[in-house]
Amino acid sequence: MPAGTVITRFAPSPTGELHLGNARTALFNFLLARSRGGRFVLRIEDTDAQRTQEPLLEALCADLSWLGLRWDEGPGQDGPRAPYRQSQRSGLYGPYFERLEREGLAYPCYCSDVELDLARRAQLTAGRPPRYAGSCRELSLAERAAREAQGRRATLRFRMPGGRRIEFEDLVHGAQSFASDDIGDFVIRRTDGSAAFLFSNALDDALMGVTHVLRGADHLSNTPSQLLLLEAVDLPAPRYGHVSLLTGPDGAPLSKRHGAASLRGLAAAGYASAAVCNYLYRVGHSTPQQSLLSLEQMAAGFDPAHLQRANAHFDAAQLRHWQSEWVHGLSVEQAHAWLAPLLPAGITAAQAEAFIAAVLPNVVLAEDVREWRAVVFEETLSFEEPALRAASAAGVEFFAAAAGALPDSVPGESGAAARATLAALERATGRRGAAFFVPLRAALTGRLHGPQLAPLLAAMPVERVRGRLLRFAQAA
Repeated sequence: MPAGTVITRFAPSPTGELHLGNARTALFNFLLARSRGGRFVLRIEDTDAQRTQEPLLEALCADLSWLGLRWDEGPGQDGPRAPYRQSQRSGLYGPYFERLEREGLAYPCYCSDVELDLARRAQLTAGRPPRYAGSCRELSLAERAAREAQGRRATLRFRMPGGRRIEFEDLVHGAQSFASDDIGDFVIRRTDGSAAFLFSNALDDALMGVTHVLRGADHLSNTPSQLLLLEAVDLPAPRYGHVSLLTGPDGAPLSKRHGAASLRGLAAAGYASAAVCNYLYRVGHSTPQQSLLSLEQMAAGFDPAHLQRANAHFDAAQLRHWQSEWVHGLSVEQAHAWLAPLLPAGITAAQAEAFIAAVLPNVVLAEDVREWRAVVFEETLSFEEPALRAASAAGVEFFAAAAGALPDSVPGESGAAARATLAALERATGRRGAAFFVPLRAALTGRLHGPQLAPLLAAMPVERVRGRLLRFAQAA
């Protein structure tokens, strides 16, 4: 790669469905790469064999593709940094483990989970921050051999240097400074020989040439440990930026109880990927651009300096707003393609076009069409109670006059024809304004609110219109 090329990455674990928080992290890394003419890498951190599931990996890749976040390198898109699954990279780690041990920068730790938990509790009780107490730090070879003879299996811990000040410039939070004495020795290799997160995550970033990493603010405390680790093995560290966490309005971690769903769930509910991306682009990232943007336009305006430090809050209403913006920007052809699966079979092209034109201003999700499909095309009409009262109160004469003025031809030939029909009904009934439109809408749709009446009339079969008017013209 040319010198100075920006390389970002998204490194998820395939242990669950991709949710909005992780999707936003992927989007920001994608936009950062595109804004600098760089490359976006997808790396799968699947070293947790018990929780990794192949179907979830396939779903994760499908979700990113649905968002439009095409990776330059990763699964199915080989490049110079392959392999892109950590489970296939274990052979790369061995020489670094050996070097750290050989140079005395790492040591085996035989402490059990129970012992570590007791030590943490004791530290908390004493008012000290919990960190590894160094129980195995200075074991002699004989002491190590004795523990191994007892059948104890060892992790490998990085030996944190004392008296160091770790300083770096965070892309989001600015200047950061940590004391190494406040950071305990951390595990870099598990008892089963697999690499621990802090090790494999940092090493893979360096070996893959990643230059910039945007990740959740909950990883900020990991950064000094990873910087010292990479320094110890003479590998370059990326520039880190820690983005705000995505929480519910109550400040708690985002969950389904806040109305947030996985990307798969949002797609199934009818949200467009463009709406989701536009929403995520503005959650924790300031921009003066208030219109619906393409990914290219987002990349042109993306700047890590515009990422906010405080936690960002999920707002379901804002997500619906961007979905509405997307819907209202659809062309006739795009709207027809989007809603075609929900249109009733057997209707004419003119009826379909009239129906879409009528309901689109009132639709946010595709599923919203179902209600109005029933209103326009189904024989039986369900009435909301206020609408039934409004229609009944208008009187038999009103509906008899309206039904009598209804032409025999299909009103749905055009919007102009529907407006002319409404004008004729208005003259025949002798009513104007709300006195005319409220009972008429109530009788024809069973509701007091909804799409404009003329476009709905244009989509509705004339005999259905007549039948609904006569229902109230014949009432006792």
